[in-house]
Amino acid sequence: MRSVPPWARVYVACVVVGALLCCVRLPDVYVSWDVVALLAALYAGGEGLRRRRPAGRDAVGHRVTGHRVAEGLGTFFPVLLAGAFLLPPPAAALLPLPGALLARVERRPRRLRRVWRTAQLAVGVWAASSAHGALGGPQAVVAHDFPYALLPAGAGVLAFCAALTVLDGGILATAERVPVRVAWRGLFLRSLAPVAVHGLAGLMMAVLWRSPYGPVAAFLVLLPMYVSCWVFAQYHRERAAHQATIRALVQAVDIKDGYTRGHSERVGQASVMIARELGMDDEQVEVLRFAGILHDVGKLGVPTRLLRKDGPLTPQERRIIELHPEYGHEMVRGIGFLGEARSAILHHHERLDGTGYPYGLAGSQIPEPARVVAVADAFDAMTSTRCYSRARPVATAVEELERCAGAQFDPRMVNALIRALDHHGWHPAVTADTPEGAGAGPVPKVGAETGG
Repeated sequence: MRSVPPWARVYVACVVVGALLCCVRLPDVYVSWDVVALLAALYAGGEGLRRRRPAGRDAVGHRVTGHRVAEGLGTFFPVLLAGAFLLPPPAAALLPLPGALLARVERRPRRLRRVWRTAQLAVGVWAASSAHGALGGPQAVVAHDFPYALLPAGAGVLAFCAALTVLDGGILATAERVPVRVAWRGLFLRSLAPVAVHGLAGLMMAVLWRSPYGPVAAFLVLLPMYVSCWVFAQYHRERAAHQATIRALVQAVDIKDGYTRGHSERVGQASVMIARELGMDDEQVEVLRFAGILHDVGKLGVPTRLLRKDGPLTPQERRIIELHPEYGHEMVRGIGFLGEARSAILHHHERLDGTGYPYGLAGSQIPEPARVVAVADAFDAMTSTRCYSRARPVATAVEELERCAGAQFDPRMVNALIRALDHHGWHPAVTADTPEGAGAGPVPKVGAETGG
């Protein structure tokens, strides 16, 4: 939501109105406002602690900070779900308001993101409380009626998860421009298991709250969640260090080969567009993003004079440059979480007809991630100004990709990129290799030299 489209703002406004409607009308029943205040304060305090990021240092000595715990699976969801099991729906919907409104937001626009998250959680808790109450959950909690109490609690968890899923998919489609047919794909199933665990913790909190032991005993349920939060934060800290290391490698390549500055980021962006258009899951999309960003990291092993040479390369010089996929593969061999991205780094200059390098693989022998990156790499090379050519228009580059599909490129990947460009256009970040006036000039040959 960096640049928020008008439809996304309308969508957020509608969700905010829905959240207000969930909160404004209290039923004609007694509401324990002390419970509301305690749970709201606990959730607000927990949100502040949860978003503190552990600091560390990456592999090159730079100070980095770990990512916040994933917002969709917050450690303090048990507090919200406990409120859903203890309170009527409108009162329960009030619980996330202080914490979510005051929560730290990293990405811009911060105010809109904060309001969106607050409204989303309010609707989710209201849905959970409504489903729980419809099945007689509050009475089962007060009576400690097990195992029946699990049924309405399970319904509340499903309603909570479904509400967040529906709203998340909508924001992906309107703000992030994810295709509608894939915006909701997998969201519910990925979040169901963690939210179910939080639901059990919330149910235990609710039961203990209504027991003779009172709220103090209920708070003890959060101790295991604190431990899991710490473990998860350590995971994100390690991941942040890996990403900082990757960033350092890419910056080193950009400094060494000034003509392709920004190329790696754009290839990563185009690879993600292809992956999403093919309906790949989030894990595969992430792998291809890393593969695109790191595909040219092997250039660190190529003499700078060859990378910056203005004239034509000799056969011997070309053979040296064609070693960069193997250099890159060796450099990232020990980065475990890259997974199949390593094969893309090694094989992104292979061709479907077997005339590519470094090993002359053909057809299905070429790993799928490498076929994706090959198309993304060539596309960005053709639409960027290089030392030997001016950038060409996107339409011309697409025509060249279509012409080479089947011989050099996988037609499936080419078609996926074309569909993605039709849906979203091409809006890469402005970098040093796109001077004013780029877009005209001779068309460079598509082949081993295109994309480096």
